[in-house]
Amino acid sequence: MLYHHARLRRLLALTLSPLALAAGTSALAQTVPEGEPRPDDLHDRRVGSEGEIVVTSSGLREMDLLAGKSVLSVSELQASMQGQLGEVLTELPGVSATGFAPGASRPVLRGFSGERVKVMVDGLGALDASNTSVDHAVSIDPLTAESIEVLRGPAVLIYGSQAIGGAVNVIDKRIPRRLPGDHAHVDAMLRADTVADLLEAGASLDLPLGSGFVAHLDGSWRDSDDLRVPGRLVAPELRAELLADAAEEEAEGELEEAAELRAAADARGRVPSTFARTFSANGGLAFFREGGSIGAAVGIYDSRYGVPLRPGAGHHGEGEEGEASAEAEEGEDGVSIDLRQLRADLRADVDLGGGFLDRMILRAGFSDYTHTEFEGDEVGTVFDVTGVEARLELAQAERGEWRGSWGALYLFRDFAAVGDEAYIAPNTTEQLAAFVLQEIGIGAFQLEGALRYERQTVASRPLGVERSFGAFSGGLGLAYQVTPDFRTGVSLTRVSRAPSAEELFADGPHIATQAFEIGDPDLVREKAWGLEAYARGRIGGAELSLSAYRNRFDDYIYLAATGEEEDDLPVFAYLQADATYTGIEGELKLPLAASGGWRFGTDLRGEYVRATLAEGSPVPRIPPLGLLGALTAESDRIDLRGEVEWTAPQRRIAAEETATDGFVTLNAELAWRPFAARENIALVVKADNILDTAGRRHASFTKDYVPLPGRNVSASLRASF
Repeated sequence: MLYHHARLRRLLALTLSPLALAAGTSALAQTVPEGEPRPDDLHDRRVGSEGEIVVTSSGLREMDLLAGKSVLSVSELQASMQGQLGEVLTELPGVSATGFAPGASRPVLRGFSGERVKVMVDGLGALDASNTSVDHAVSIDPLTAESIEVLRGPAVLIYGSQAIGGAVNVIDKRIPRRLPGDHAHVDAMLRADTVADLLEAGASLDLPLGSGFVAHLDGSWRDSDDLRVPGRLVAPELRAELLADAAEEEAEGELEEAAELRAAADARGRVPSTFARTFSANGGLAFFREGGSIGAAVGIYDSRYGVPLRPGAGHHGEGEEGEASAEAEEGEDGVSIDLRQLRADLRADVDLGGGFLDRMILRAGFSDYTHTEFEGDEVGTVFDVTGVEARLELAQAERGEWRGSWGALYLFRDFAAVGDEAYIAPNTTEQLAAFVLQEIGIGAFQLEGALRYERQTVASRPLGVERSFGAFSGGLGLAYQVTPDFRTGVSLTRVSRAPSAEELFADGPHIATQAFEIGDPDLVREKAWGLEAYARGRIGGAELSLSAYRNRFDDYIYLAATGEEEDDLPVFAYLQADATYTGIEGELKLPLAASGGWRFGTDLRGEYVRATLAEGSPVPRIPPLGLLGALTAESDRIDLRGEVEWTAPQRRIAAEETATDGFVTLNAELAWRPFAARENIALVVKADNILDTAGRRHASFTKDYVPLPGRNVSASLRASF
């Protein structure tokens, strides 16, 4: 399919060859230390021996001082489950979503999105085209996820330059991590809602085969119709524009066109072309010996979803864009995307014998991804992405209060697009990096340092352009343990990101964003100084997490309106300027009372970020101030939660960007565990946006014609046994 496939196969073979060596050694490390109590849920690996929350990657543990993190468990995912990853995480402090449509949404961390937030599966990139455009879905299904780790801050130090603003790591179940005992282990989840007539189901099976082998199977299915929203579909500014166009068409005698524009201006109810149909299936096999494990998995992700286009876009000119817009109003006969990803992964966890280097973790993945855009039944544009990524981590044996790890990463991505919206030339990206993380405790103080060197080459054969970038990134973190459960700290980072292929080679109409985008092959690396102060932990019965940060960018890369038009679209060019991100985020969980077996408490969350370019203009699409307050009541069997969420208006906008009104939503949740001895069987009923309030997410490119969902009642059932 692509001219680099043969090279990719050779690279994959070289990358995975150490796994074969690891499989033959007898010194494989146990996944679960001997004597450790086994949780009821086979897949719950979040709780350490002392009750602390831990993350999966050894590197992440050492990044605790340099990047703030959150971990969502499977029970928390059940309560916030959505079809796309971005929507799942929006209730976390400092997290928003691009929210193009229900079928496509990437996370936004502290105002960073796209190329500055790396989305991963078990420490490896998604290897899809979701970073290319906001209408491209992430090829990860949260429905069968075990947990999700969110790193806010420069995770570039261990995960590469694409994580300069943060990282999201989905821990899946495809490769078993430990033996399930003598019996098979089953996880299952069912969910339905009213706002999109959603039905979805997911299940997984871990089956011991004897002699240290464990097989894994999982799958998911999702079907949702067009989204119901309150009020008018279009925002006031867009409505005024549509009515003005209608008056102009009427004056010219185009009565049918005028009627269509007025209908679009006053449309209510469902948002056309927001349906989604998704299917996934995975199979894995792992081998365990006293000493460790090695495993592999193969899976497929298939999704067909609608792409809503801006009403009236086709009335500003003639051509294919207008035809596509007209078709989009007809729902599934309009514009849609069908994407398929075939992915293979391997993982090895090896005990190195207790010398200076104690443990090796090797992860490698291969992906063949095809993304086809349809206009009705006709193929529009086809995107092909083939990639391989591998990372090696070597953990040091702990020496008193000193620990650390060393690692390397390799990435190769081959991208090609053919069709009317192939606005980016075929290209390849190759990245090689090495990093080291060190941490030492001195009394109540803890010092952490990280250093990374990365070499990235981006090339486009048709354009005859090849750019290579080398960069060092580093960070220092200092924490003070105020009490055993509470600490404060500060971190300083210097990080760098090479421009992406999209930023270098874009040149053409991008209908999803209603822009004609122009890249710049001469872009240089963007660099940033980051300073963060934080306080995290427990004070009495209260849990507090508070962070304040400032990031100062040199040569920040952004899309700027030029004031020109091309193909009846405004022209946006990738430029560079200095920029500053300043923000604060926090969460407080406070117990209020306890009575009759019930525990009452409150949950307060908030976040704010201000991003400004050097000349004083705002960085585009920065989420506004957000606040959430909740009251909770918990017992052994039942949990109740009621919350009010306030999103402020956003008036700090860039050129060609529209302001967004503020809104308030009221939500409620009931979780019921019917069996005292089976906490992993739970029914969750939620009522979101109870008052049916109209709201729009400012970070979304489609916010002016795709509002947030209206009143929604959902029910989900999870079982693990």
